[in-house]
Formats: sequence, C-alpha cells, structure tokens
Amino acid sequence: MIKVGCCGFAASMKRYFEAFGLVELNRTFYEYPRLKTVEGWREKAPEAFEFTVKAHQDVTHKAKMRLDEGCLKAFEYMKQICKILKARILLFQTSGSFGPERLSEAEKFFGGVDREGLTLVWETRGSEWEKPEVYERLGQVLSSLDVVHVTDPFRVLPAYTSQIVYFRLHGLGEELYYYQYTDDELRSLGEIAKKFEAKGKTVYVLFNNLSMFEDGLRFMQYLSTGKFPKIAGGSVGLESVKSVIGKTRYPAAKSVLVKRVGWRLVEIEEGRQVRLGELLAELPSKTYRDADEVLKALRAVGKFS
Repeated sequence: MIKVGCCGFAASMKRYFEAFGLVELNRTFYEYPRLKTVEGWREKAPEAFEFTVKAHQDVTHKAKMRLDEGCLKAFEYMKQICKILKARILLFQTSGSFGPERLSEAEKFFGGVDREGLTLVWETRGSEWEKPEVYERLGQVLSSLDVVHVTDPFRVLPAYTSQIVYFRLHGLGEELYYYQYTDDELRSLGEIAKKFEAKGKTVYVLFNNLSMFEDGLRFMQYLSTGKFPKIAGGSVGLESVKSVIGKTRYPAAKSVLVKRVGWRLVEIEEGRQVRLGELLAELPSKTYRDADEVLKALRAVGKFS
C-alpha cells in the first residue's frame, strides 16, 4: 500500500480531510499542544484518517537524543499525543549538525526508550550520512533497533526499512521547499514507491514543499489512474503563466518575481512543462506594474505569440 499526505495541514482541516487520508503532524516539533486540543483534532478527522507525529525539537535539537530528564519528558508527551491521535508512527528529525559521529548517542536513545508499540522513524540530514561506510553502519544500527530510516528518495534510498517505508520530499530546487514536482518526477517517485510496495511494505509518501497540497493530489491521481491532472488550473500556454503570475503582488521587480514564483511549473504547450523561472529569465530587469505587463514582456521576447 502507498499512503500519501503532507507534512502539516497544507489547507484548512476541513478541506484537507476531504482530500487526503494522511497527515504528518509537524506542529508538535515546535510546541506542546494541549491534550484537549489534540483530542479535538482526532474528533474532527474521519475515522479512517491517519496521523503521524513529529517529535518535539527538545528531543532532537536541544537534548540531541541524550537520555536526560528533559528529553524523556518530551518523549513521553509525544507518546500521549500519539495515543490520542491513534498514531502508529513517531518521526524524529535531527539537524544537519547531528552527524555520524553522534550515531552512538542515537543508538542509546532508540535502544533506551519505551516505545510502547510505536514505530519509530528517523530522518538524518547531511551528506556525511550518505558516505558508503557510514550508510552501511547506519543500516546495521537501525536494523538492530528496528528504527526506520527516513529519506527523500530523490536524494538517497533508506539504509533500513521495516514493513514501513517513510519518505519525506523537500523539493529539488536550490532553495529548500521552493519546488513543484513535474509529472516525470512524480512518475519516477511512483516507480520507487511501487518497488517497495511489491515487497509487501506500506509506503508513506509525505510532501514537504511549497506546492505539497497540489503535488500530493496529482501524485494520488497518478497512482489511481495512471494519468496526471493538468497543472496551473488546467490551462495551457500564456493562460497557464497568467494563472500563476496573476496571484502574486505588484509592483514587483523581476528578481522578486523569480523568487516568488520562478519555482512554479507552467504548461507552455500540451504535455510540456517548464519552470516559470526559465521564462522570466528572458525578461528585462525592471519593476513590473502588474501581471499584464509581465505577459506583454513575455510576448515581446518571443516566448508566446
């Protein structure tokens, strides 16, 4: 089975519950929500809706996985939240500064806590974890502890999975999160997920980019039908561009437009997607009064007739 959702509610709860059957609760990384509030979330969600929970940063960033009093207190509170939400998966995300030299600390943490039936999953960050000798050692440790390795599959596949595979997709752009996945990229993602699914595993695919709501829906439609919906409201050509740039604030300099919407995809002709930044790069460097002026400039440089 392949389950798809977003890292956090990417829309109102009502709209989100109507669209997805899974969410990764990120709010718990930054704060300790009141248990009454958590009960309210569970009550609002459909019966079959699934939550996963991201552990508080007191565990991963402040205590750095050391089994001290504050760390254990935070961990116990996360377990209470999981119980209320009927969540089976608790995610730990360490920072880029938590390198392979700290693997033994993580090993002691995961081996020392009482998980009470929870599946623990861990997202390591930083290229040092991807070095062959480190990656191999990481897989051995996680296998012995039965802790699932969380990765972005476009970067690296997990060193260890149980019956659970957990992917978090942060985008492939120069700046983290500022990304929208193309149909080809989502098709490749589907191939990766299906290979794990074929082994009898449950694959969690959590989008964590700025267009995660739309990308998640597109990916789910592809999985169920083999086809992708059109992006940018279903329009093509100049109308596709207009549907994106018409929603930004003006006046806006070219550099600001590239920053705000250059990462978005547009369909310049049937079946051909490009990043809007590629089109905006051809424009004169000036401040544009409104979307119509941008469209006029695109026509002037020969991008559209």
